[in-house]
Formats: sequence, C-alpha cells, structure tokens
Amino acid sequence: MMKKTALVTGASRGIGFAIAKQLGLDGFNVVIVATGEQEKNQKNLDILTEEGITWKYVKGDISSHDDRIRIVEEAVAAFGRIDVLVNNAGVAPKERVDLLEMTEESFDRVLSINTKGNMFLTQLVAKQMLRQDVIGKKRGTIINISSCSAEVSSISRGEYCISKAGESMVTTLFADRLAPEGILVHEIRPGVIATDMTSAVSAKYDKLIEDGLFPIARWGYPEDIANAVSVFADDHFLYTTGNYVDIDGGFHIKRL
Repeated sequence: MMKKTALVTGASRGIGFAIAKQLGLDGFNVVIVATGEQEKNQKNLDILTEEGITWKYVKGDISSHDDRIRIVEEAVAAFGRIDVLVNNAGVAPKERVDLLEMTEESFDRVLSINTKGNMFLTQLVAKQMLRQDVIGKKRGTIINISSCSAEVSSISRGEYCISKAGESMVTTLFADRLAPEGILVHEIRPGVIATDMTSAVSAKYDKLIEDGLFPIARWGYPEDIANAVSVFADDHFLYTTGNYVDIDGGFHIKRL
C-alpha cells in the first residue's frame, strides 16, 4: 500500500516542526513548507532524518498565489499524493498597537497569510485529494491551527484576532463542502504555547499563569498541539467534521 503524505505549513520550527515530526513518527511522508532557505533549517531537518522520517522541504510563502500552486506541485512530485494538510503557518502583527492605531498595511499582511493564504492553499489541496485514490477510511484530512484568539479579544492585535476568526469560518466552510467527498476538516485552537511568537511577551504570560488564569497552570508546548493533530490525522475520528478542540490549559472555561 502506498504511504500517506502530510503537508505541514510553517513547519521549520515551533508548533509546525513538532507537528511534522509527530506525523512522520506516525508513518507519514512529510512535506515541510517554510519561508526560509532549507540550509537555515537544516538542524531540525536532520532530526527528522535521524528519526527515520521521509521528508521533502519546500520553500514557499502561502500568501503568494504562485507559491501556493508550486507547494502543491512539489509535494505531489515528491510523494505522489497529499492525504493530510495542516495549515499551521501564521504571523502576528509586527508591532502590537491599540486597535484605534492599527494600520491597513498590518491588517492586510496578517490576513493575507493567516486567512487568505490558508483558504486558497486548502482549496488547491482539496482538489488534489479529490483526484487521488483513497487510502484507509477517508479521502483526506485538513487540520487548521487556529487560536484561542478566534474568540478571545486582544485589542492590541486586532488584526490577528480577526484573521483567526476568519480561519475558523474557513474550517466550517470546507467541512461543509468536503464531507460528502470523504474529506474531514478540523480545527485546533492553541492557547499560550511556548514558541518564538510568544517569547517576546513571556513575562506577561508567566504572571497570568502564576495568578491562576489557566486551570492547567503551565505553558503549553508545541508537542501538545502535535499530539492533537496526530489524533485527527488518523482514522479514528470518522463521524465528526467542522469541529474544534481547545488546547489551552482550560483557558476557555468560564469561571467565577
């Protein structure tokens, strides 16, 4: 039987790398998509090789129409198919500013990657999945790495919240459209995860954790997200689509 392939965007480090590594350990070929040169990320790629994982690195920017097409083409050229898409790539605003000072330039940049880029890469991959023979119990799986910010207001990074709320609707729309085709779509909403994106405000989150904001009183780790992706990517969840799971230490719980 042909081996399944997973394509993971933003996969050179952080959450994306943890996801790619876990899916590789689960038996998938892995397509690593990132914006940097391969040489810049070779240390992490060597870890995959040491673990016996078969991988292909594709340099690409998902906000670019041409790059999105090329990403899919290179993945299929390398492994013949795409069975799992993990839309993990995303950016925060370059500068946190009050909502009344947010610029159109920052809004366009964040939305072009976090929402538009994921939307149209998903469209391309879904079409590819429809051309493939089915391996296993479903035609394909699409997993969007969203954020608790899809619902939680942060007025110093409004464009990020809006982009993640949009990504949640991308989940809903593709789940609705693709369910009859045997392609299931899920969403994972990370909370405060220890990555480069959160490192600049680590003191803030350390204090919030110490003060008891999170029922599970610790930082989340990229591996926490990767483990959830692993579950959705296999053939166990076959009667659910368009859903999401919070991986946030219980932050979503409303408490008195």
